Amino acid sequence: MYSKMIMERFQNPRNAGAMHGANAIGQVGSVGSSEIMKLYLKISAEGTIQEAKFKAYGCAVSIACLDVMCDLINGKDIETALQFSGKDIEKRIGNVPEHKQTCLALIENVVRVAIQNYFERQEKETRKAIKKAKK
Repeated sequence: MYSKMIMERFQNPRNAGAMHGANAIGQVGSVGSSEIMKLYLKISAEGTIQEAKFKAYGCAVSIACLDVMCDLINGKDIETALQFSGKDIEKRIGNVPEHKQTCLALIENVVRVAIQNYFERQEKETRKAIKKAKK
């Protein structure tokens, strides 16, 4: 049986949905694994996560824990966001069954993938600006 908090966040996620204007997007999982997570971030020029939203196809634990991760990283700088782990989620949401621990690993990964996407986009924009300035 799942904790009361897991069931509450699964049934009423606060951060679910796509995000217009996201400047970082990460996706992990596959249909074959029955878990797909997509994380949208708005990151300021100073490197602060201003907003985090998600879309997911998966179990109650995945959806609830991803919702909590969004709460944890909202308002945090990139470096701090990268330090959050599945254990931090468990502290807020309650015990995650052993057979669902892979959900926590996927959530850690989707945060890294989204932040990597942010840096790739920034690099691309910098190259464009340099190229434009040379003309």
